[in-house]
Amino acid sequence: MSSYVRFEARRLTEVSGLRTFTLTVMGSTDLHGNLFNWDYYRDREFDDYAHDDVGLAKISTLVSGVRDTAGRHRTLLIDAGDTIQGTPLAYYYACVEPITRTHVHPMAAAMNAIGYTAAALGNHEFNYGLEVLRTFERQLDFPLLAANAVDVSTGQPAFAPYVVKTVWRTGGPPLRVGILGLTNPGIAVWDRAVVEGVLTFPGLVEQALHWVPEVRSKSDLVIVAAHSGADLSSSLGDQVPFPENCAELVAETVPGIDAVLVGHAHVEIPQRFVTNKVTGRPVLLTEPLYWGKRLSVMEFDLEFDSRWSVVSSRSSVLSSSSVAEDPRIVRLLRHDHEKVVTYVNARIGTCAAAMSAERSRFEDTSALRFINHVQALEVAKSTSLPVLSLCAPFNRAAAIPAGEVSIRDVAGLYIFDNTLLGVRLTGAQLRDFLEESARYFRQVSSAGPVTAAEVSADVPDYNFDIAHGLSAPLTYDIDIAQPVGSRIVGLAYDGVPVDGAFEFAVAVNNYRQAGGGDFPHIASAPVLHNQQQEIRQLLIDWVKAAGVLDPSAFAGRDWRLVADGVPVVVSTNE
Repeated sequence: MSSYVRFEARRLTEVSGLRTFTLTVMGSTDLHGNLFNWDYYRDREFDDYAHDDVGLAKISTLVSGVRDTAGRHRTLLIDAGDTIQGTPLAYYYACVEPITRTHVHPMAAAMNAIGYTAAALGNHEFNYGLEVLRTFERQLDFPLLAANAVDVSTGQPAFAPYVVKTVWRTGGPPLRVGILGLTNPGIAVWDRAVVEGVLTFPGLVEQALHWVPEVRSKSDLVIVAAHSGADLSSSLGDQVPFPENCAELVAETVPGIDAVLVGHAHVEIPQRFVTNKVTGRPVLLTEPLYWGKRLSVMEFDLEFDSRWSVVSSRSSVLSSSSVAEDPRIVRLLRHDHEKVVTYVNARIGTCAAAMSAERSRFEDTSALRFINHVQALEVAKSTSLPVLSLCAPFNRAAAIPAGEVSIRDVAGLYIFDNTLLGVRLTGAQLRDFLEESARYFRQVSSAGPVTAAEVSADVPDYNFDIAHGLSAPLTYDIDIAQPVGSRIVGLAYDGVPVDGAFEFAVAVNNYRQAGGGDFPHIASAPVLHNQQQEIRQLLIDWVKAAGVLDPSAFAGRDWRLVADGVPVVVSTNE
């Protein structure tokens, strides 16, 4: 800042008597393709056990309310990533009517209309490939930030690392706000097929230490949008040398940060303060849940003395269920939404009897055996080895009714955009894998009856894989009276105990094969099948070809949940 500018800024401040200013910064994260408050799998308005609402149209109303109260010139709006994957709407505009054919992504159109200032990249931004991501980036009126998404060929960030926004109407000198974006190092594992040899993803702390001083030198207030959970944890094991979740560690370690908008972990943090270990200053953290259920509102009280500085800060979250959808966003994107509704409701066959995934976490169900069967059929085309398949109970609410079957019915069984791979595992490696999967359950002393909450450990449903044999049954018990690591009992293939050296071809999804969940052996196993087939589409195509989905064709009891050999009785009334 030149001596003249400093003099003029001080003169204006002294003349006006305004040496204080409050800036409001709003934040969303993990929108995951939720545009409207709509459940495409159930073909009705979204509702959950907490009666939360979702979607950008609701976020828009909340944002307008804050702007009306604080003054638009006193507000900014940022996002912490995972925007373009997660709903049939997101899938439709990536794969059915791709935005690469000039159509503007509805999430981009909505965020532009709402007036976002900047957004960090999430790991799911990479799921549909770099062409879709770059097209989405070009369609935005604001920058996508990722200081730790580094171009292999240049060693420089492949996306803008930060942006400095100048807030002019402070009543005094302009306020410069620096926004640094950090994404998740797990992208190198989860989307290896997309980024390997093209991008690398250094750790958040390491890149923040490099970039924050530069941002600080240009800014009065520094906010980090980090697609990384607050609490230190990781599902990556030793696959990458950086933690998956470390936003709080960034705040503690890197001097010069005033606040962190947290993403990725799908939790609600209205307000948390962390003390930076270098400066001793408090750093504000907030995370607004996910899917647009909440909006974080951060307020910064600033004073001017040669430059603006933060004297206090606070944050809270607003609930989307408290407001109606913004009619402006609804009018703008209703047509895009209706296209997706028509697509997912298209009839593709019939179902001979109702089929549900509700109890798939606790017993062998036709729903998951159907998924495993279709996966195994495809992998069998590429190998002569005995074929097994692994899949997880992704959606507890998934149910296919008797009678007509639509795309949304089948898609509800498989809500992730995973692709299919086949790998080679030995019997010993398979046992290790299933022991890791059995961590899903708490240790119990009896077979119950127990509730689902009592028996389920703090493990996501998508990290509980169930095995199935294609041409012969793979049978085993999960004995949860035993400690973790000693739970797989009676593992047999076609009635014969599985020898440690015996080899199988195993169907898995790309997330698991890339190391997601840090399961043993799977990421390093030789690949036998990889034709980039979307598993959800394989299920849809199978029903189209068969015409009739008959749950009785997939009935069986190849695995059991037991306690000391006695079947566990689990109530799912949670």
